[in-house]
Amino acid sequence: MNLTFPTKISLFAALAFTGFVFAQDVPKPAAPKYNYTEAFKPFFYPQTGTETRSASGQPGHKYWQNSADYQLNVSLDETKNEITGSADITYTNNSPDQLGFLWLQLDQNLFAKDSRGNAVVPLSGSRNGAHGETFDGGYKIKSVKYDGKDVKYTITDTRMQIDLPKALKANGGVAKLKIEYSFLSPKYGSDRMGVEETKNGKIFTIAQWYPRMYVYDDIMGWNTLPYLGASEFYLEYGTLSANITVPANHYVVASGELLNEREVYSKDEINRWNEAKNSEKAVMIHPESEIGKNTKSGTKTWKFKIEKARDFAWASSAAFIIDAARINLPSGKKSLAISAYPVESAGDKAWGRSTEYTKAAIEHYSQKWFEYPYPAATNVAGNEGGMEYPGIVFCHMNSKGEALWGVTDHEFGHTWFPMIVGSNERLFAWMDEGFNTFINGLSTEAFNKGEYYRKQDIGKMGPFVLNDNFEQVMVGPDNMKERSIGVLAYFKPGMGLDILRESVLGPERFDKAFRTYVDRWAFKHPTPWDFFHTMENVSGEELNWFWRGWFINKWKVDQAVKSVKPMTSGTQITVENIGQLPMPTTVLVTFKDGTSQTVKLPVEVWKRNTEWTFQVDSAKEVTQVKLDPASRIPDINVKNNIWPAN
Repeated sequence: MNLTFPTKISLFAALAFTGFVFAQDVPKPAAPKYNYTEAFKPFFYPQTGTETRSASGQPGHKYWQNSADYQLNVSLDETKNEITGSADITYTNNSPDQLGFLWLQLDQNLFAKDSRGNAVVPLSGSRNGAHGETFDGGYKIKSVKYDGKDVKYTITDTRMQIDLPKALKANGGVAKLKIEYSFLSPKYGSDRMGVEETKNGKIFTIAQWYPRMYVYDDIMGWNTLPYLGASEFYLEYGTLSANITVPANHYVVASGELLNEREVYSKDEINRWNEAKNSEKAVMIHPESEIGKNTKSGTKTWKFKIEKARDFAWASSAAFIIDAARINLPSGKKSLAISAYPVESAGDKAWGRSTEYTKAAIEHYSQKWFEYPYPAATNVAGNEGGMEYPGIVFCHMNSKGEALWGVTDHEFGHTWFPMIVGSNERLFAWMDEGFNTFINGLSTEAFNKGEYYRKQDIGKMGPFVLNDNFEQVMVGPDNMKERSIGVLAYFKPGMGLDILRESVLGPERFDKAFRTYVDRWAFKHPTPWDFFHTMENVSGEELNWFWRGWFINKWKVDQAVKSVKPMTSGTQITVENIGQLPMPTTVLVTFKDGTSQTVKLPVEVWKRNTEWTFQVDSAKEVTQVKLDPASRIPDINVKNNIWPAN
């Protein structure tokens, strides 16, 4: 999901989205509250290691997770905006528990008139729901079968419970379901899917379009929180195949690999695809000049398949321009960057660079963190601000330049969080949005010699990010004000990782630990504690104080220069930690002759002190003392960071 972050962790984009009011909401600096025993107290973790999750942060020796494979058959009625389909689901129970019932997600029921999600959408200012569109939304379930026979089921809002005639065996029991259904697509589907009118036809960006298995895990059992619109998803991995039948003049792009290109593309188009697979620059597959020339009636079926994936999405239109280029992966394997967009979005300052952006993002993240696992990466122009799915993303058709880079980079960054590292988005949005926002900053800095990069002054952002009006980062999106999501799910956790990398661990140790986390939990389901454990174990640092203050609580950073005293042998400087959250302290001491000295105090200084005095051994006169000279720490009161006070 995108909130527009084209630069390195752009706070102001986040706050603009959330409707945050600077002048009214900036708090006054808090009175001294620092308690070092509270900040560094032991027993941070709720439990020690288990057989399924090691205390070191890696999956335990008996880690398990279930899987779900899908064979999807669907047809699109362009006139009615109707999707009719069937889902054959093979669900494997690898847990040690027998299961007497199964839970499935019916996300389209969000758009039913009486849904819980509709009930909690405010009258204005929300990106959730259908934006007031009046239509008969929600799934129409035609049949539900288990092992070929009708089975009892109960639908509660966006959830379906299927009662099994016989408990599904533990440790490998397999259930086979078949569900027939239909629904009308909303034009604006909670900014995650929809239908966009263009001069050459409708663009259908289709997601949350089939019943999906809820996750049964070792933490919660069944994870059955309803879909309310703001929070995203938690899904099982598997192989997904789809046969998508659309009007014959449509072009379809989707998650995974196209299996029947000779049945759906002309010989000339296939030749262009082959050229694109060996090209560093975008090759036009279906150019603007050919739009509208396909006047065939009837339908055409497009067949796709994706493996090791947790979801499947697709887009269909007669209006698409399509271009593509090769993606080079570290192992020597290749993937394909694809863009599909209408003529309204074309141009070198707009979607004409989409494939370049896609290729650059995928190659950067593959080199830096973990190799891209899918055969294609497709960017589709729709009416969504930005939304991610395995192998395909939807970005707004009007995005251009820096904004298009930002949304493209962000949505494809989600391939790593949560498509590869499958965290629970519904509970812990920060584990995908925040991590993604962080890696977006590094990719933007790297792209095209920093074409869109602007360094952020983190040191001045404390009064906004650490504002009392925000909830804690650990709170889920459905449990915080919608205006808080941009900061708490995206910006603050992203900034937290930046602080860890640049000011606490250093890039080398941080990157090693972060890569280890991705590698350990690729295609698995980590919790926040697994992440915290991994970062500590690999880096070798105790970081309880940071997790406790930045993620669990709403602690503030406020460090100050308390006094500067000339002595016979030098100058004694006293600094103090006023805020609840300690940080390593960097002190720049400037002398009268213009020279300077930097003193770095580790966070351990604050383990048993609220203030600390050190001596600069120089006979030179000190004219200025400044904390955090690089402006890397978000202090809520930068005025007391300097002596003499301005």
